[in-house]
Amino acid sequence: MLSACGLPRAPCSGPELHPQWGSHRGWTHVLQGLSGAPPVPELSSRLPWTRPSAAGAGFQPSLFLRQWPELPCAPACPVLGLSSAQTEQDSGNTLTSSSAESLDRLLPPVGAGRSPRKRTTSQCKSEPPLLRTSKRTIYTAGRPPWYNEHGTQSKEAFAIGLGGGSASGKTTVARMIIEALDVPWVVLLSMDSFYKVLTRQQQEQAAHNNFNFDHPDAFDFDLIISTLKKLKQGKSVKVPIYDFTTHSRKKDWKTLYGANVIIFEGIMAFADKTLLELLDMKIFVDTDSDIRLVRRLRRDISERGRDIEGVIKQYNKFVKPAFDQYIQPTMRLADIVVPRGSGNTVAIDLIVQHVHSQLEERKLRWDVAALASAHQCHPLPQTLSVLKSTPQVRGMHTIIRDRETSRDEFIFYSKRLMRLLIEHALSFLPFQDCVVQTPQGQDYAGKCYAGKQITGVSILRAGETMEPALRAVCKDVRIGTILIQTNQLTGEPELHYLRLPKDISDDHVILMDCTVSTGAAAMMAVRVLLDHDVPEDKIFLLSLLMAEMGVHSVAYAFPRVRIITTAVDKRVNDLFRIIPGIGNFGDRYFGTDAVPDGSDEEEGGSAS
Repeated sequence: MLSACGLPRAPCSGPELHPQWGSHRGWTHVLQGLSGAPPVPELSSRLPWTRPSAAGAGFQPSLFLRQWPELPCAPACPVLGLSSAQTEQDSGNTLTSSSAESLDRLLPPVGAGRSPRKRTTSQCKSEPPLLRTSKRTIYTAGRPPWYNEHGTQSKEAFAIGLGGGSASGKTTVARMIIEALDVPWVVLLSMDSFYKVLTRQQQEQAAHNNFNFDHPDAFDFDLIISTLKKLKQGKSVKVPIYDFTTHSRKKDWKTLYGANVIIFEGIMAFADKTLLELLDMKIFVDTDSDIRLVRRLRRDISERGRDIEGVIKQYNKFVKPAFDQYIQPTMRLADIVVPRGSGNTVAIDLIVQHVHSQLEERKLRWDVAALASAHQCHPLPQTLSVLKSTPQVRGMHTIIRDRETSRDEFIFYSKRLMRLLIEHALSFLPFQDCVVQTPQGQDYAGKCYAGKQITGVSILRAGETMEPALRAVCKDVRIGTILIQTNQLTGEPELHYLRLPKDISDDHVILMDCTVSTGAAAMMAVRVLLDHDVPEDKIFLLSLLMAEMGVHSVAYAFPRVRIITTAVDKRVNDLFRIIPGIGNFGDRYFGTDAVPDGSDEEEGGSAS
């Protein structure tokens, strides 16, 4: 059987996979019917920990994919809004130097291939998950639960390592993989961000192109490993931002958040044994040395302010010897070798197929119904505190629960309840003894707040209605926001938006949502705070109304979180609505159209 381009192909519809394909580490496969793979040199003795080949010597079989010249190459489609730190730009940049412009004609032309997909990935950091294309701005899909009913992560993110020489096209390949994956919450992490801080003497050497940035010792592998470990656990990390013009780290660091897929790219991506063990798939991008040199010249001249003589001097003195000695030998460690980088769409498609299969295997089945039946007949937890039901409090509940109450009255009495609730919650903060002097010159033994700072975090959209009450009683309080909605197809909560203040880990956090029924949104919000290193016992969950089911779910998963509310209703119906409940708080407060079933859930399916 022949393919469309006249090449022999197997009778099956696609390439058969080696039995080891499904394993997470060391899977190999040779695509039958494709030949002409270039020989790969023996691994350097400088890396003694590398695994030997099956035959005891020579090149260990890896997936060598080669696209034939007759097939069109897909363009390197730019993917904006990725959660990457400093990334190299391998091609397609506008040149500002005449010496760089003359190099354009040396690059191979890129043919017109398949059109780029519009939906790609969301930012996994404390910024809006937006994707800006040439025609529109897209709000991408949310992140499904990455934890189980115990509140702990059950499966780690899938980590892909991309290695190869300088300017080989690693970042472009990474972006094409992300675009073809078409899954939300992908982190692109560049090794360029992790150059070590240079001494003054090394700074002077770098200024004269005499410092070797292509040596393993130039990278902070301890920071790389700790960062990748935390990302795989779904936690937030701070990544340094490297300035290639001054050869130094910038003062501000970038915050990244855990994701379903992590793509780590760099010239020394396979140069550390511990780092290799964190990678579930290893890909080596193999590009001709002449092409890499041209790309490096264009990039360093146009983006990093270098002159052409300095770039060539650095390439001959450091870059090329380092590639031969440290980078090319790691090719045999790769599970997949991709010749010609972004032009090899066959390799990228096959990589995407495997990643999809791995993600499906790792998918967490999150059953809200199981939460409903897990804690029936259990007594309410000791971490729950309900505002005393005085005649005043009960009277305000009567007004806001009444379906005939006008919007103005609903807002007025809701705000009164919120103020009482927050005042009650502040009494659970730590206080210490202190002595002050009164205007009469007398000592007064009092109390003062023993923490560093108070931060409020609202679960959009109803939770933001509690922010004015918090600001009214806490001077200079910082505010963060989280948007969580329910996927109508899966029933799972999804994280869509996240913006938290810096250094929140030292604060007492007041987490605000007006109603909590199943506890799904509250659990996800607490998990986000824990991932940002907020201690569990410093989190206070505040809600005007909660269902017993939601109280039990949160308390079971996070037993040290303080739960504070004005009332607890016993029942939740088959649609997980609080009974007797309060209706859809957001719709009643903001005056928007109610959901047809009269639910108390947020518009658009916000989980609570």
